[in-house]
Amino acid sequence: MPEEQSHTIMAVDELQAIIQRCQILEEADFRGEDYNLFQVAGQKCLEDGYAAQLLEVIQNVKNKVIIKNMGWNLTSPLVRCILAYKQEDEKREHCLKILDQLVQLCNPKELFLGLLEQIEQASGEQVCQTIMLLLQPLQTVLLKLQNKKAYSVGLSLAMIMNQLTPLPVPYTKQQIQEDKLGLCQCCNAVVNFAKPFVNEVKNVEKSSEYNDMELKEELLKFCMKSLKYPLLTAQLEQVEGIEEHPFRHFAAEIIDILLDIRELMPQVFLHHKSRRSHWENEEFEDIERKNSADSLACLSYLVFVQHFGINYFPVVFSPAYLLQCNMTHIGVLLKRTEESVLSKGLDLFESSLLRMEDNGLFHQYLEFREFIDVPQDLVKVMTLCPIEHLRKKSLNILQLFIDKFEAEGKYTLFRCLLKTSNHAGVEGYIIKNIKDQIHLSLTKAHDNVWFTGHHLISLLDLVLLLPEGAETDLLQNSDRIMASLNLLRYLVIKDCESDNQTGVWTALAKIEKNFLKPLHVGLNMSKAHYEAEIKNKKENRRESQSSNTICSLTVSGEKMPAMTTEMQLQVLHSALFTFDLIESVLARVEELIEVKLKAVIGENI
Repeated sequence: MPEEQSHTIMAVDELQAIIQRCQILEEADFRGEDYNLFQVAGQKCLEDGYAAQLLEVIQNVKNKVIIKNMGWNLTSPLVRCILAYKQEDEKREHCLKILDQLVQLCNPKELFLGLLEQIEQASGEQVCQTIMLLLQPLQTVLLKLQNKKAYSVGLSLAMIMNQLTPLPVPYTKQQIQEDKLGLCQCCNAVVNFAKPFVNEVKNVEKSSEYNDMELKEELLKFCMKSLKYPLLTAQLEQVEGIEEHPFRHFAAEIIDILLDIRELMPQVFLHHKSRRSHWENEEFEDIERKNSADSLACLSYLVFVQHFGINYFPVVFSPAYLLQCNMTHIGVLLKRTEESVLSKGLDLFESSLLRMEDNGLFHQYLEFREFIDVPQDLVKVMTLCPIEHLRKKSLNILQLFIDKFEAEGKYTLFRCLLKTSNHAGVEGYIIKNIKDQIHLSLTKAHDNVWFTGHHLISLLDLVLLLPEGAETDLLQNSDRIMASLNLLRYLVIKDCESDNQTGVWTALAKIEKNFLKPLHVGLNMSKAHYEAEIKNKKENRRESQSSNTICSLTVSGEKMPAMTTEMQLQVLHSALFTFDLIESVLARVEELIEVKLKAVIGENI
């Protein structure tokens, strides 16, 4: 007899022997040893490729009680074999039929734990494969459970999501189409897995007899986890060439579940309710709060930007109220650095603002902390984000935000941003906005008290000064200084001393003391320093007889990348050009002031 055939008979004989021994026992008389022998013999059959013979044993009606009690022990070797065989292999088909038989015959509670264990033990590339394989059997077993069903459904969904979470989310069109690890396919399969349980909650709620809220709670937890992963970092815009976008489909399904369990509206407006935590440990409570904040921010993005479920919203909320609701979520998203999350925050902010009319947002909204914090987050994106198109978009959104406030709101916002931005470019941008508002005030038929008179003078105290007097780094602050000089030039030209609508002529002595004189001193010091640097570099170049020597240079307190002497000279000359530009505008402003004052003196004489 060939050795292989002998081996076959041995594996199958061992299984038949344990089966025959257990057939004559009562169910209650099965011992731990019997379970172990059955598992070892069954595993041997599977691993040696005799799934067909094992299937016959399992399908035999006489073995029904044995399989009911012991069959679940085969889940581990069974899953290993199914994943190892190729799709078209006949042995794989036999293994799948065995799995189907186990689902029909085994004790649901024990098989449930066996299946869940296989999902928990999967790793790497096999995570999605294992989940996809076991979702249908797991669903069937859960539907059979009588006790602790909600808990078991929750445990299953939590286990599945915990296994998926470490996997990278496909982002580009190519990654989504390839779906290398099967995440896109798996996410949508998990939603189908949850549907019978969603229908249970939905149907029971319709009949108003639903007292046990546990299943609903578990489904809500699943939705919240799904919003944080994968949807928060997923690319959710329509992509050309992808007809059925897997993550858009998944997002739509999650919104549908929230609608079905009547949790969409409560979750969208959740942060306005005080929610008592069930954690005694503060660290756990903080983690839950952060996870919840991420999920709710993603939900708002799906509803208000991608318009999932928007048709179910009553049209009673004012745009200002929706903006207020979304500011918390926008703040959460803008604090992140990933492009996929940051862009969602900018899109949510933009869409919330576009619903509003210009000059329609009252200054009282700035009493809400988020209305002060979010513009500061936006400034950080504008100045620190390495992605150019997001920096540009954030600047446009800041302007949109400014435009929505009425005059007092703009005034308050300008004061806040001048004090908190700590960036000369942003301060220069705000000062240009102040100039635009003064222009509107001077050209409109009715006076605007916030950008004329004593209110304006108070604002100019923040604008027309050098932060550190004559010692201020003029190069680093050049954007702010140029914007301030242009504003002052505009005020001197537009506002006659006799009218003094802006109050600038009354404040002239203070402006000269805090701004113009220190600026003169600062310019002289800076020019002298840079001219000396240029002279020094030229002498060094002559000595070394080469303009290609690599050296280092410090400009505005920051060390520049290594560069040749010639390149350093270009940087130094560029700095001098900036100082000349500031000096020419300063001279023009002082000339205008002198001309205006002489004219007034002449009129008085």
